Amino acid sequence: MPDRPDVSMALRGGVRTRFQAWEFVRWYADTWMGCPLRPEDGCTTEELADAEGDLGFELPAVLRQGYALFGRRDDLTRRQDPLVLPAGLCVDDALDGVLVFRRENQDCASWGIPLARIEQDDPPVVVESHQGWIPFLDRMSLAWVELVLSESLFGTGSRYDACELPDALMPNLHARYTRVGLPDHPMWASEEDSPVRWYAAPGRLVRRDGLQDQSWIHAHGHTISDLETIREELPGPWVG
Repeated sequence: MPDRPDVSMALRGGVRTRFQAWEFVRWYADTWMGCPLRPEDGCTTEELADAEGDLGFELPAVLRQGYALFGRRDDLTRRQDPLVLPAGLCVDDALDGVLVFRRENQDCASWGIPLARIEQDDPPVVVESHQGWIPFLDRMSLAWVELVLSESLFGTGSRYDACELPDALMPNLHARYTRVGLPDHPMWASEEDSPVRWYAAPGRLVRRDGLQDQSWIHAHGHTISDLETIREELPGPWVG
């Protein structure tokens, strides 16, 4: 890794297996967040077994393992649209059943796994939008990585900012930042805010919601100085 942590380097080549997702989350917690994962950051075997008992079926391996690894790390999972605790896992009646594991903070949207695919080790994820339930990401391992990036993004206080980026500044973004190895995915709020794409450079992380002129970008600096660099490189109407 370079001296400044670079998410695009850490995710170079994408996330092909759930084990790569765990490797990334460990790296991110330690190197970017400055707090390595500890055993107590995971949900207990008893919690997960109780949840499975209440639901009446076993959780997919990728969901169970994620909860067991970092399901209690609120700084990674519960800053904006929180991961539900195991006891809060429930089934929505849509699509012949969707296991809901994450909810928007005002309950305007949910993320879940269709029960028709629940027996897969790394099943696809859907998200509830104004259009109903739509595909989110092809694998839960990808959704774990997106969740960690998004939740930590909104919990960084003075290291976070946002702006509606003019198209005239897009060449700056493409010249100075590298696309992160996550597939395009929808923003639940509207089609205009989709797709969501991530970009990174050493010490800097940017999420762009949508492809239109003045689309929102969200910036996360590893340090306050890194955030200032983002503002200088992309001199838009920052709100912070």
